[in-house]
Formats: sequence, C-alpha cells, structure tokens
Amino acid sequence: MYKERSGGGGGSSRSEIVGGAIDRKRINNALNKRLEKSSTTTSTFKDKHHQLPDVEESETYSEDGSDVSGSEGDDDDDDTSWISWFCNLRGNDFFCEVDEDYIQDDFNLCGLSGQVPYYEYALDLILDVESSNSEMFTEEQNELVESAAEMLYGLIHVRYILTTKGLAAMSEKYKKCDFGRCPRVFCFGQSCLPVGQSDVPRSSTVKIYCPKCQDISYPRSKFQDIDGAYFGTTFPHLFLMTNGNLKPQKPTQSYVPRIFGFKVHKP
Repeated sequence: MYKERSGGGGGSSRSEIVGGAIDRKRINNALNKRLEKSSTTTSTFKDKHHQLPDVEESETYSEDGSDVSGSEGDDDDDDTSWISWFCNLRGNDFFCEVDEDYIQDDFNLCGLSGQVPYYEYALDLILDVESSNSEMFTEEQNELVESAAEMLYGLIHVRYILTTKGLAAMSEKYKKCDFGRCPRVFCFGQSCLPVGQSDVPRSSTVKIYCPKCQDISYPRSKFQDIDGAYFGTTFPHLFLMTNGNLKPQKPTQSYVPRIFGFKVHKP
C-alpha cells in the first residue's frame, strides 16, 4: 500500500509521493470531502494547509558528472523511520520527533480516529507497520493515506509536546532558535515558540510567540502553511511556566515617534 522511501527495483521514492509528482489539489480536495463527512465543524482553513511540504530532491555527482549517491545512501534511507523522515523534510523544522512508545499507547490517541480519514492505515504508516491490505489500495488512496498520516502525526504532536519528554525536545529547539526570532527591534532577536491561534484543526496556520514582548507574528515563509492546531494554544505558555529560567525579562525600551526631533503627543 505504501511507497518505499528509497529507490530500488524501479519503484517510486517517497519524495516522489509528496513532491512535485502529486496533484496536491486533487488529493487534498478528496481528503477535505472525507473530513467534512466526519466532522460538523465549519472551517475556513484552505486546502494548501494540509499539503505535505515539498521535498527538495537532489543528487550528488562526482566531478566527472557521474552519480555517486550510491547504494549506501539508499541503505541509510531504508533504516530511517517515517517519523524521522517526516521531521527532517524541508519546512517541518518546527516538529519534534514523537516517541514511538507514546504513539503506541492507545490512551494517548483517544478521540483521534474520528478526526482522521484512513486512521488505521495512517497510524501504520507513521509506525512503519506494513499493512496486509496493501494491494487493495489505488494510487490515489495511497496518496490520501500519506496526507492523513501527516494530519494524524500533527494531532499526536500537539499532545506530545505538553508531556515532560515533549517539552524537553522542544526546549532543545528553542535554545537553538529553530522556531525563529522575534522581528520586533527592541526584542533584540529573542528566540520564539510556535503557537496556534486555535486548537481546532484547519482553522489557522502556525504563528510564533515571543516570550519577551508576549506578542505573536508570522514565521518564515516556509513554515506558513503548517496547521496551527499541530502546536495548539497552550504549548508556549506551559513551556515558559515549566522552564521559568528560559523566560526573558520584558523589554524596557519602546519606539518613540518624533517629528523634527520632537515627540509626537497622543491626541
């Protein structure tokens, strides 16, 4: 049912499934129809917010122009889990790798089966479990499972980052400024945290929250199609409460408008 992540035998690579070869509009329209049947929630979230990020395919060549990517790279890719592969896609830097033990605990997935189409197959894909019904699926259904797996992983992710392990994983990203810096001048490049404006999927895209000025802004363009519900409204505030030593002081400076050197008085 699922395409292999790496080449061999003339098969398609997983990057081809989520890359330019897919008619994303058709796939996501079909996914939207299935989601609408299983939910009564009206959403303004656009189709593009549930596309899997593009994968920049590249090949390594020697100086004489020959391909030196070799079978060794293919073997390494075979050993890579779906979770690691997904989190390392371009534009998925905000995601941390969810522990497989967490995903395998049914209690942690309570309520998600009704929100995600192809739930069982999407879960198998995330956990790298082969399905016995693989030959029954069409190409389009395989592609829908890929999109469903992204959605399911996001909904699991928003729960995981509120756990002790999840907070620790996101802390490492925060310290490395993986989520970006506040664009406000007087925040002096303060590291930010991802936040959603709603906990309802398909409502809005992810934003970044600055713990210094306590305001939100848009992330870099490559992150602007990620669903904000995959991070939720709670995460940055729980993170700062849990890691009080990482919470910065409020800014002491603010911009003062002037005309010919004189302060502009408010009416």
